[in-house]
Amino acid sequence: MTLPPAPNRLTTTEMLAKLVSFDTTSRNSNLALIDFVRSYLDAHGVPYRVSADPSGQKANIHAIVGPLTAGGVALSGHVDTVPVDGQAWSADPFTLREQDGRLYARGSCDMKGFVASCLAAVPDFQTSGLVRPLHLFISYDEEVGCGGAKRLIQDLADSGLKPDLCVVGEPSGMKPILAHKGKLNLLVNVKGQPGHSSEPDKGVNAIYAAAAAIGWVQQEARRFAEQGPFEDGFDPPHTTIHVGTMQGGSILNIIPEHASFAMEWRPIPGDNPYREVERLKKYVAETLEPAMKAVNPACGFSYEITLEMPGMALPADHRLTSVVQQLTGSNSAGKVAYGTEGGFYQNAGIPTIICGPGHIAQAHQPDEFVARSELDSCDSFIRRLADRLLV
Repeated sequence: MTLPPAPNRLTTTEMLAKLVSFDTTSRNSNLALIDFVRSYLDAHGVPYRVSADPSGQKANIHAIVGPLTAGGVALSGHVDTVPVDGQAWSADPFTLREQDGRLYARGSCDMKGFVASCLAAVPDFQTSGLVRPLHLFISYDEEVGCGGAKRLIQDLADSGLKPDLCVVGEPSGMKPILAHKGKLNLLVNVKGQPGHSSEPDKGVNAIYAAAAAIGWVQQEARRFAEQGPFEDGFDPPHTTIHVGTMQGGSILNIIPEHASFAMEWRPIPGDNPYREVERLKKYVAETLEPAMKAVNPACGFSYEITLEMPGMALPADHRLTSVVQQLTGSNSAGKVAYGTEGGFYQNAGIPTIICGPGHIAQAHQPDEFVARSELDSCDSFIRRLADRLLV
């Protein structure tokens, strides 16, 4: 897509219309959007760094308004989105439309609305006399494992331009979120011994073995719900475990040689999912594999961790907590079960909070939307945040 040069000023809604016009589904390149943002930043004389994925087809931007130094505050948002395939949209998902105070498009809520608000504020940030830097993090691939955030953190280490604080603008109804659960995805592969289904004792049924392991997972899910550990504020208030997909077998009259299933843990902060992986492996090694290997020593289980996302927990008494609460008018700060890039930034030594326009219930849905009133609140919030912490 070829767009004209970026104008000197855009409203948040105008900027959002530009951003959603790029189909940045995670499977696609985001370079056209990144080029548009670079043109916009160039027009305002804002310096930035670009960091790319190994393919060179996706990139982050780290822009700095104000002093070109470490410190200050980062406003962080990803620009990849989930697919629209198979969803019943009322209109083109990549053309912004407004109806009854709602702005509809893929990514309007999750989370191009926040990015649009940040970019539209650049001219105001430029003239507000910042004495500490305002960082803008625009990242790729949050929806598929946060590869962009990990690459951006590497670039921060290379540049030495790490901010002191970070606000991730995931949809939270403009309410501060102090903590979220982590996530660990595990692919479990099972190798059995094939044979004719009329002689089941001469083979090893990989689907049976996988099903027995899945039964253990179900028992663990009940254990977490009944025994914890628990942490108030999360819904549910404990670590969860879940099997989402399973495959196996070829045709009905052959003992299945292969089976696999994918599962996840969503641990509360402080709970260790790697310990739980070892519990699963111990159960399999002691209970399931001996009988399998007695038939054929090559039979058994193998494991692959396919995704790791750290949890996030900002102390309730941290300065960033109180500032965001004051600026949003919130008397409390919440916790959520979904994950964000915030855990990666916090693990990199940057205290991080979540606060952004829109609601998670609208994310990933057909006719995704963000309320104009939420964007207006975001516009006000980020300007007042800069006035409070950077001027």
